[in-house]
Parts: sequence; C-alpha cells; structure tokens
Amino acid sequence: MVCVVGVRFKKAGKIYYFDPNGHEVGPGTGVIVETARGTEYGEVVVGPKSVPADDIVQPLKQVLRAATSEDRHQVEENQKKAKRAFDIGLAKIAAHNLPMKLVDVSTLLTAARWFSTSPPKEGLISENSSGT
Repeated sequence: MVCVVGVRFKKAGKIYYFDPNGHEVGPGTGVIVETARGTEYGEVVVGPKSVPADDIVQPLKQVLRAATSEDRHQVEENQKKAKRAFDIGLAKIAAHNLPMKLVDVSTLLTAARWFSTSPPKEGLISENSSGT
C-alpha cells in the first residue's frame, strides 16, 4: 500500500495522486507540486489515504510543499492575467481573421500558456511574444 493525496488543478478537473512527502496536508489544503507541465498549484481533495501500489501511475510525484498565502495571491493574479490573455487572444485572432478557436489560457504557478483548436499562426505568435 502507498500513502497518497488526491490533488485537483481545476474545479471540475481530474484528480491526480501525489506522495504527501511527509507534509501534513488534507482536503482543502493548497499544495505546490511538480507536474509534466511545470510547477503547479493544486488543492488536495482526497486523502491522505492508502491505495494499492498497482493503482498508482509510476513514478509517483511528491508534494513539494503546502501552499503559502503568497502562492495563493500568485494564483489569483495568474487567473486575472489568464482572463486578460484570453481576451487579447480573441482580439488577435479576429484582427488577423484566423481560422482558429481559442479554447483556454492555462496558468502554471509562474507562467501562462495558450491553447487553441488549430495550429497557431506566426503573426499571432510574434505579436503575443512582443506583449501587444
């Protein structure tokens, strides 16, 4: 058996298991974890609990630490930036008459990413990189 906590990154998102790594975290606790996408803030929604080792996708990543008030503030700021970035993205797509649909702007603890339903166009990438 392996001790895990279930962490969710979006309100209705999938739950991912992490090793609590000795941290006292339970449901409702914000945590900082390293994922394939980068360093992310998530909320513990399950556990800690023991599950059979066969139910775990290896390697099991660890909780880096409990989130601080600064982390929560950063997440709030990132959500505001993501909203602005989404609006800018929609405007750029319309301005360039691009055949694409912006579906999401996702934020990590320290960065934001764009997601669309078609490949990005060079002009849009250049404008986005320049901050316009």
